[in-house]
This record gives sequence, structure tokens and C-alpha cells, in this order.
Amino acid sequence: MNFLSVLYSPERTAARALERLQSLLALAARWYVGWQFFSAGWLKLHSWDGTLYLFENEYHTPILPPHVAAVAGTFGELFFPTLIAIGFLSRLGSLGLFAVNAMAVVSYADVLLADGWSGALVAPHILWGAILVYLCVNGPGRYSLDHWIGRRK
Repeated sequence: MNFLSVLYSPERTAARALERLQSLLALAARWYVGWQFFSAGWLKLHSWDGTLYLFENEYHTPILPPHVAAVAGTFGELFFPTLIAIGFLSRLGSLGLFAVNAMAVVSYADVLLADGWSGALVAPHILWGAILVYLCVNGPGRYSLDHWIGRRK
């Protein structure tokens, strides 16, 4: 063995060991980000009057009227996380939830980006966005319906 092979051997060993964790990481990421949005959508649904108030007075969606935005946002926060959590149409679900996340930042930018709040409120959206990009690019992993359906073909 040459020097480079000897030097690189621990890297190969670590890679083989850590590759086994990729699907578990994807599952944890799917459930974590899915729960964040699903719980927000559930809260919106169960306090609908408050949700309408927020969309009429606080959130400033650039294109949609407030009531349409409330329905679309609540639907997106309930539908896409469900797809992601079970691992069905995961990449499309991740893209949809990424759009919901981006719209939340745009719609609530005057508060999210206000002095003193930006770090506390924008950071989770950046984290969720990064997780969703990871899921879009790498897929949901072995512990998903997408993987199971793909193996059957």
C-alpha cells in the first residue's frame, strides 16, 4: 500500500460506518421539519378566527388576498409535512414546504427582520430551509414509502 492509501484508510472506514446512518438522519430530518410546520398548521386550523386576524393584519402576503393566503398557508403546513413524514412524494413535498417557508419569511418580514428579532426568528426558517434542501437533493432515505415503491418497480 502506498502512503496515500494508508493515510486515507480511516476516512474510508468512517465513511462506511456513517453511511449506515444516512437514512436515519433523513428520517429524523423529515420528522423534525414536518412537525414544525404541521403543528403550526394545526394551530392555525384550530384557532381559525385568530388565523384570519393575523393574515388580515400582521402577515403581508405579496400576491394572495388574506383569506386565500390563510387557507393556502394552512393547507401547505398540513399537507406537505404529512407527505414528508411518511416519505411519500418526499421531494415534491419538500419543495412545497420550502415554498411555504419562504412565503412565511416574505409575509412576515417586517417582524422577522426587525431589530432584535432577526436572529431569534429568522434562524429557524434558515434551518428548516436547509433541511428541506437536503431532503430535496438527497431524498427521504430507506425508511420511506418512496424507497419502498421505488424498490417494487
